[in-house]
This record gives sequence, C-alpha cells and structure tokens, in this order.
Amino acid sequence: MPPAAPQRDTGRFGKYRLIDRIAVGGMAEIFLAHQQQEDGRESPVVIKRIRPHLSKHTAFVKMFLNEARLAAQLNHPNVVQIHDLGKIADSYFIAMEYVSGRDMRRVVPKAEALGIPFPLVYAVKIASCVCAGLHHAHTKGDLYGNPLNIVHRDVSPENIVVAFDGSVKILDFGIAKAANQMEQTRNGEIKGKLSYMSPEQCLGKPLDCRSDVFSLGVVLYEWLTGFKLFTGESEAAVMRSITDGKIYAPSYFREDLPERLETILMRALERDRDKRYQTAAQMQKDLDAFLDAYDFTPTALHLSNFIKQLFEEELAAEQRRLAVRAAAAPTSEEALELSDVADALDTAKAMPAPEPEPPAHDDRTEPRTLAVPLSPAVSEALEAVARRNNVPAGRMVAELLESWLKYR
Repeated sequence: MPPAAPQRDTGRFGKYRLIDRIAVGGMAEIFLAHQQQEDGRESPVVIKRIRPHLSKHTAFVKMFLNEARLAAQLNHPNVVQIHDLGKIADSYFIAMEYVSGRDMRRVVPKAEALGIPFPLVYAVKIASCVCAGLHHAHTKGDLYGNPLNIVHRDVSPENIVVAFDGSVKILDFGIAKAANQMEQTRNGEIKGKLSYMSPEQCLGKPLDCRSDVFSLGVVLYEWLTGFKLFTGESEAAVMRSITDGKIYAPSYFREDLPERLETILMRALERDRDKRYQTAAQMQKDLDAFLDAYDFTPTALHLSNFIKQLFEEELAAEQRRLAVRAAAAPTSEEALELSDVADALDTAKAMPAPEPEPPAHDDRTEPRTLAVPLSPAVSEALEAVARRNNVPAGRMVAELLESWLKYR
C-alpha cells in the first residue's frame, strides 16, 4: 500500500489520526492513519472511508458493513486483518492492518521496466501464499461451526500485496460483494478487474470458493506468461472471452514453462468448476509440491530482498516524507488544520524561490525563513508541533514544503 502524494482531508477522525491519503476510488477513500495504544504508543492502520454519496445508499451501507463484519472474523497471516468498522460522524469506515509493501499490479511492471525478469518461482510462491489465505476464508465458520461462505470475488493483482518484509497479503475481503452492487454508478471503472472474473461470476451464478480459484489461475497465468488471459474492446467482449474464448496453454507464450506447472494452471482454469480444483488448499498442495521439486525454493527473505531492490528509491523517499507528515499531523491537543497548511503551500508553490540565507546563519540553531503566508492559528499550531519534535518551526515548514513540491 504505497502512500501517494500528500493530500488534504487529514487530521482527527475519531480515535484515529489521519496521516496521509493513499488513494481515492469510486467507492471509498483510503488513508494511512495512526491509532494510539493504551501504553501511549501509536501504531499505523489503514482507514477505508466510504465516499459521501454512497453513505446515503442504505442498502449499500448495510451490505458493506455486513460483509466487513464477516471479513473481520478472519485471522490469517496471508489476509489483511480488519480491526474496526462502524460510523464516525457521517462517515462509515473500516480500519484495517497497514501493510508496507507493493501490490502485484505494480511489482511485475516495475521489474519489467528495470529489465529484471520476474522469477517464475516467486510467482508460484506468492500464489501459494494466496491459496493459503483464500482457503482460510473459504472454510471459516461461525462460533457454532456453521460455514460463513466467504468468497473474495475480486482476486486480482491489485488485491495481492507483497510486503517489504516478504509476507504476502490478500486485501479487501468482504468488500467486493458490496462494490458489485454499485458498479452501475462507476461507469468505466470495472473493465480492468473484469478480466479476472470466473465464468460463473460473469453469468451471474451463485459463487463458491472455486470462483476464487479460477481468478487466481488467471492472475498466475499473467505473471508467468506476461500476457493477459482475457481481453476485449468492451466489457461484453471481455465477458465473452471468459465464458467462451479459447484458453491457450501457457507454454504457447512461454516455451520454457515446466509441464508440471502448466498442468496446475490449466486445472485451475477449467471452465467447468466441477473439473477445477475444488479448494484453494488443493491448488496450494500442487504448487508447493512443484516448488519442493524445483532447484530453488524462495523464502520470505528472498521476496523481501527482491521487493526492496525493485522499490529502493521509492521506499527511501516514502519513509522521509511520511516522517514529515507524521510530525505535522495534529494530536488531540493541537488543532492543526492541514488543509490550511495545504492552501498555504499551494500559494507558496506559485511564489518565487526565497533568497538564499547568508552563510552565517545555521538551520540547526536559527529558524529558516520562507515566504509562506500562514494564518496566526496555523503558525501557532506549527510552532507547537515543531517544539514537540525539537526542531525550529521554520525548518520544519521548509521540509514540509520541499516534500510537498516534490510529490505534488
């Protein structure tokens, strides 16, 4: 979940301190936030807040919360944990585990851009981890052992994250079903994800765990061959490709693909779900057996090193910027409106660069002066934050400005 450029709408949100807006979609906006623990320390979480226009749809909100409550019962190392959900003021939200890493929609293209082949065994290892998380969800029961019948419905590269520590996480359990109810209000936004749907999903049939198995097969096919399996000029064309189009054996695109791995893929991609893997655990068993027989079996450490190598520069810049954002974000005692600061920085962006300071001045001992017009209330709040972080207020504003201009 890589935080994007600094955005507005940060500040207090109930017991959470919003640090950075990560993304905005048709259904929700997503924030990196801090939650204060009982011992006074703060831990990072992700807040997914329903967009205001959807909060007015009672049926959507009810389904969104019901599905999220089911997903909140999942507890597995390969599934992003939901910590909290409900309503604060007029906003419905989900608070979930923060994963510092990158989703696979970005990982594979990044490797290609750098001229680094994405290792076959890494793709298989990640898919095995996804199988483990899916099987946990598919077989989860309530307190009385009754199946919850959880199906992800949106197994796609953007919902599979590889963390910088090498762990693999599935995002957004419990969200897809509610999102599907609102797709008609998001014209043009579902085409990309449509490519990973199962045939029964396209046909509107009741879904079970085998639908997620098919979707994972589509994802793994793409990772291994570099080709998207189902495409078309329109949504209807993509759906026809999924339900009726020819599925070429992956070796058609990649001659060196091991036959054993091709067999696994083609079984996962059976259109007749009775011929498909009946559980994600069955698919994982075959993937793991393939890895065990391979010359090299990657560990979490290998994945960690690979992802860090790909995103080394981004990661360093992200850590520097978030440190500034966290220092500037308001505490319960400081009513700092970052939107006001954003307005000031937007104004400063259009201003000429300040004159260089004389060499005699030292940023470590004297405040740095910038031509940034701030209201008295904001200036006072910034000074309070600067005192808390033991830095001159002018220097802190300068760092924030530098970060803002760089990532806008």
